[in-house]
Amino acid sequence: MQLFYDILPSPIGDLLIIAQEFALKKIVFQPKEKAHDIHPEWIQGAELIEQAKRELTAYFNGQLKKFTVNVNPQGTPFQKQIWKEVIAIPHGHVCSYQDVANNIDHPKACRAVGRANSQNPIPIIIPCHRVIGKSGKLTGYAGGLDRKQNLLKLEGIEIETNPDQFKLF
Repeated sequence: MQLFYDILPSPIGDLLIIAQEFALKKIVFQPKEKAHDIHPEWIQGAELIEQAKRELTAYFNGQLKKFTVNVNPQGTPFQKQIWKEVIAIPHGHVCSYQDVANNIDHPKACRAVGRANSQNPIPIIIPCHRVIGKSGKLTGYAGGLDRKQNLLKLEGIEIETNPDQFKLF
């Protein structure tokens, strides 16, 4: 399987975009104080990568509310079910982990929803930043709560962080 890549500078740090010929596979946040890990067999650029970069740039500039680039995240059927529900959350809106669990008819699975969101390989486009705690506060985000808060601000949503949330890094 041939993979393509490029790096997009963004307001929340450089994003490594990885795709196959017909679908995005990953968006990786810039690691703290490190360069992205680029594999030598990857090929820089592709039309799909350019489309993703255009759409992400338009999103960060407040000119895009819905992504159209094809995605094909790797995950279990349950994770894909959650990501499909998350991708349906409209720009400028949030819902809780419990809401997502209820919407997929697994009301006791809010922790599993959180776990699936933490493993979302295509953040921003699969907008797991729009999922918040039942209390209405920011909780958990693989890219860091500061990025989650900034992404929500880009969409016109102001939510304070949960003071009880542990910082992992």
